[in-house]
Amino acid sequence: MTTLSTEEPTSRPRRSTPYAMLTAAVQEAGLMRRRTGHYWWRIAFTTVAFAVVVAGTVLLRDSWLVLLTAVPLALVLTQFAFLGHDGAHKQIFASHRGNEWAARIFAALLTGLSYGWWMGKHTKHHQAPNARGIDTDIESEVVSFHEEAAASRRGLLRWATSKQGYWFYPLLLLAGLNLHADSTKSLITGRRTKKRWIDASLIVVHWAVYLSALVLLLGPARGAAFFAVHMGAFGVSMGGAFAPNHVGMPIVARETKVDFIRRQVLMSRNISGGWFVDLFMGGLNFQVEHHLFPSLPRPNLRAVQPFVRRFCAEHGIDYTETSLPQALRDITTYLNEVGLAARDPFRCPLVSQLRSN
Repeated sequence: MTTLSTEEPTSRPRRSTPYAMLTAAVQEAGLMRRRTGHYWWRIAFTTVAFAVVVAGTVLLRDSWLVLLTAVPLALVLTQFAFLGHDGAHKQIFASHRGNEWAARIFAALLTGLSYGWWMGKHTKHHQAPNARGIDTDIESEVVSFHEEAAASRRGLLRWATSKQGYWFYPLLLLAGLNLHADSTKSLITGRRTKKRWIDASLIVVHWAVYLSALVLLLGPARGAAFFAVHMGAFGVSMGGAFAPNHVGMPIVARETKVDFIRRQVLMSRNISGGWFVDLFMGGLNFQVEHHLFPSLPRPNLRAVQPFVRRFCAEHGIDYTETSLPQALRDITTYLNEVGLAARDPFRCPLVSQLRSN
């Protein structure tokens, strides 16, 4: 079992390091090259799917069956969000400008989420995944991802936290609304970021078109129901793609010093599967490879996996990969174990050990 050293540097390694040799091998295999043709095909396919869903919504506008199109709409917008993620990581085009504009259009205009807000939080996540006080993905007012957070809960929230592994998946129904709320809040009250007005303008257009279409096509009642189903499905789709990657993996203190490779590999979980898992998770099922090579084009991640597996085996670094159902079970178990701290915040380490045996 690999342990986390407290004496290793936290900065990205230099050329003479093992990581540099791994990078050189990946580059020599041609896997860092852009796959622009693949991305144009994916953009076209997703756009056609979006048009089909919109057409279906128009055709069913006078029936409550229109709610059936809210789910595929959420799935298609999640695919646009994945494209925004790829653009932000400079995976799509050779130019920084092209990638940034692609990310803004996919994230802000089509999905309704601020590119600047997402870049800020996601950059911290990549720098120090699962590090308390840095990675905002493990800081939540509802779910406790580590025992310190669980122990601070009081009243009804303490009771809910003690069983949070079972609440986690229903709560994903609200994750979509939460993403939009955090994104909008950052534009209004957050620190000023470069080109924030572009994000704000694109998001205003997104909501103006979307909400107007709901009211004009479906009317207030069906429109509200459509919005609720769509937001719920969007939350499950987004949360189902991101949560399995890190929840239940080691969490470290802010000051813990870990070398770059171990920080990225040990805190990440890959999800096995074929093309359906690749599509559903937007390539994030190769989370280890993505964290080691953030700008690597998504379609090349599967080809890079053997390089990384071999490297980890040679250097004694635990490489975690499991199926999606098993990952979801592991998340439930982990969150319930963390939730024990809410029920018994002052338990001693010996009692904790005995409970886990």
